[in-house]
Amino acid sequence: MINNLLRTIFILIIVSFPAISQVKPIIGVAGIAHESNSFNIKKTELEDFNVKIGESQQERAKRFFAGSTAKTTSAGYIEGAKQFGLELYPSLITSATPRGPVTDKAFNAMMNEIMTGLKAGPKLQGILLNLHGAMVVESYPSGDEEMVRRVRAAFGPAMPIVVTHDFHANITPKMIELSTVLITFKENPHLDTYDRGMQAADIMAKIVSGKVKPVQSFVKPPMVYNIAFQNTYSNPLLPITSESKNVEKIPGVLAVSVSGGYQYADVPWMGPSVVVVTDNNKALGDKEANRLSQMLWDTRESTRINNPKPAEAVKMAMEHEGRPVVLIDMGDNIGGGSTGDSSFMLEELIKQNAKGWAMVIYDPEAYKIAEKAGVGKAFDFTVGGKMDNMHGKPVPIKGEVRSLNVGRYLETEIRHGGGRYWDMGNTAVVQLDGSTLDEPNLLLITTKPASPNSAHIFISNGVYVERQKILVVKGAIAPRAAYEPFASKLISVDSPGATAINPAWFKYYNIRNNLFGIERSEKK
Repeated sequence: MINNLLRTIFILIIVSFPAISQVKPIIGVAGIAHESNSFNIKKTELEDFNVKIGESQQERAKRFFAGSTAKTTSAGYIEGAKQFGLELYPSLITSATPRGPVTDKAFNAMMNEIMTGLKAGPKLQGILLNLHGAMVVESYPSGDEEMVRRVRAAFGPAMPIVVTHDFHANITPKMIELSTVLITFKENPHLDTYDRGMQAADIMAKIVSGKVKPVQSFVKPPMVYNIAFQNTYSNPLLPITSESKNVEKIPGVLAVSVSGGYQYADVPWMGPSVVVVTDNNKALGDKEANRLSQMLWDTRESTRINNPKPAEAVKMAMEHEGRPVVLIDMGDNIGGGSTGDSSFMLEELIKQNAKGWAMVIYDPEAYKIAEKAGVGKAFDFTVGGKMDNMHGKPVPIKGEVRSLNVGRYLETEIRHGGGRYWDMGNTAVVQLDGSTLDEPNLLLITTKPASPNSAHIFISNGVYVERQKILVVKGAIAPRAAYEPFASKLISVDSPGATAINPAWFKYYNIRNNLFGIERSEKK
């Protein structure tokens, strides 16, 4: 009788004060995303990140929620929170263009901001961490692991921590121990970033409501999965990616991640990984993780490098009948931590007297020369090969300044990373002497390294991409989503540079022994 009376009173209270029944769990959000290239000698400093130390919570929240119109991971968090009844409390969320390892000073400064922000807010029921998974810090081979370690230490073992990673994550065993759930992008090019953010929010909602009890299973096959073959929309990865999605449909499976790893980080846990998250069913998770790992291992012989060098690639493009032919300069993959000023492809185009080509190169000094000359005036200066000794030599260029542009553009389609707004910095378009309006040779000189995730890197600067015979883009797999829809042919080039696809270009001292597809060198 008393129990029934108490239950009736409680129901009446809830009905009378509906706000009590609609209190949303408050979930902290934070992140530092960086893909760190061990072979890029230029360290990544604090000023390279989009961060303001000491910024107010109101300003951070305003910027975070303003990104809801994109198709990024954070936008997925935002929409997921709406759908699954969560209240997001953002601390610092930042990223920087891939380059060399992050300095300790920068990392510690950003971590202090994150911890201060998370602790200063209301009581949190969970934390979403938007990380990359291949961040190397001067003192930490896995900056991502160190970040989660600090958050875990501050908020205790019971705090649900759901981590999202890029497809190129180098996941460590300790990361699995420290996180409650770890999810990576399934696709490369990364067209599912928004979906993974939604998935993370969904799982978080189920955790805080007590509907699921996640356990993680983790396997790393002893290999490098070369970035040249990390296209999840074609073989050899397509069947594995498809199977990972099928496994996620099994009752009791919450998330399945098969990541390719990031081969330009000379760290102990470099390489591909499989993470299967189940609702308290470790046996099922272990079984499926091992099966997917074996599928990766079984494709190892099909991941050997046999791509053309720059000279052969340019020749192939010139001989191909269709247009445009897209040459992917993989040794200067800006999205992988290279400089963006490699001159090997430019030098080869000029040497072979190629006609109707266009390419983008990062060279602020050359831009100033073009700007000073003015539109319609002569340009005579060396371009590229100025950042270090890994990316060629400066190439003498003579031509006419066709245009000077701001370099900001909009991509409305879902492309690699889900970004909508892009900025290549002030950009000069130079038409080289000897080329014609029918077959213009166009060099786009930027003041910021510009990853070619969108064809608008050319289009926004007045280049008609369908008319050009050859387009050179500095990337790996990311450009395919943007260029495959209209390219007559795409050729991945085994070019030198900080992101060369052939591991033989580099010496690795810290990776594990006996990894298929890569050699470990003795310590200096």
